[in-house]
Amino acid sequence: MLCVIASLIIANSNLGKGFQALLDTRMGTEVFHLNYTLSVWINDGLMSIFFLLVGLEIKRELVEGELSDIKKAALPIFAALGGMVIPALIFVAFNHSTVYKDGWAIPMATDIAFSLAIISLLGKSVPSSLKIFLSALAIVDDLGAIIVIALFYTDSIDWLSLAICGGITALLIILNKAGVTRIWFYLIPGIFLWYFMHHSGIHATIAGVILAFTIPTNVSTTEISPLEKLEQKLHIPVSFIIMPIFALANTNITIQSQILEHFVSPLSLGIILGLFAGKVLGINFLSFLAIRLGMAELPAFSTWKDMMGVGFLAGIGFTMSIFVSLLAFPDQTEYQGISKISILFASVFSGAVGFFILKMKKSIR
Repeated sequence: MLCVIASLIIANSNLGKGFQALLDTRMGTEVFHLNYTLSVWINDGLMSIFFLLVGLEIKRELVEGELSDIKKAALPIFAALGGMVIPALIFVAFNHSTVYKDGWAIPMATDIAFSLAIISLLGKSVPSSLKIFLSALAIVDDLGAIIVIALFYTDSIDWLSLAICGGITALLIILNKAGVTRIWFYLIPGIFLWYFMHHSGIHATIAGVILAFTIPTNVSTTEISPLEKLEQKLHIPVSFIIMPIFALANTNITIQSQILEHFVSPLSLGIILGLFAGKVLGINFLSFLAIRLGMAELPAFSTWKDMMGVGFLAGIGFTMSIFVSLLAFPDQTEYQGISKISILFASVFSGAVGFFILKMKKSIR
């Protein structure tokens, strides 16, 4: 949050041009075609580590967590689907015939870190089952965003590089099946997987997810698996280094005098209404449907008012939404700027409303 504020202050001060020049500075070497701007290293390099952590969390939930049992997984899966489809449809309704149509996936994503940070501020007054539900929902949501990025935000494919990625993935799977538990036997091939994925045309961050799914885990509650060890080691650098750097580099928005005009543009309306209204409507509608059909049940000790609050918290789409906006409008800084300020506004508003709904519930108890 501090980096978001700092980035906005820098972008709208005399330091703005110098900061942008720093982000545009090329780093690396032409050897092996690794000469990229600092922005690319952040968004394609550091964010691959973020996606590695997300992948580890998804796999752990699938093997031993809330998504391991279909009965427990049903509600967050239905909720996440509603929270992805309805916001996308709202965006398309405003932008289907405009130059902004490629941004349809921007309001689909939920920011795990920010949404869980807000609900954690409420402490024990919120049932732990509700926190687990929000976590599982956000994880399924992220999995959906990963699939969308892989399928819809890939321009062209270098089939040779992709075939090499397939070979490296096969090697990682063989290591897993052979019972290899030394984490470096996975991380070193993972670096090569990132390199060839980056050159294949598919977004390089997908390499982090693929690598995560090949790292061994178990269902034991006493023995810590290689996956859990790596997950524990990544949490601090991702939370306190990678995400703040991403926020600092990508909230870099110059707020102009005509900002109010941006808020009534189809792009802005699609994002704001998609995140603020679409998330809560989609999550609660499909959750209600799943419960009425007997396929799921409300989290323990929770009510529909709690679900409404969680639905608004899921409208915090900051990190992933900004990431998708960069992919949707790769060479259009104006569209990126409108997207970012809209995401920021919608995320703050959604987070505040969700917090106060759950806070009011606390005062009733």
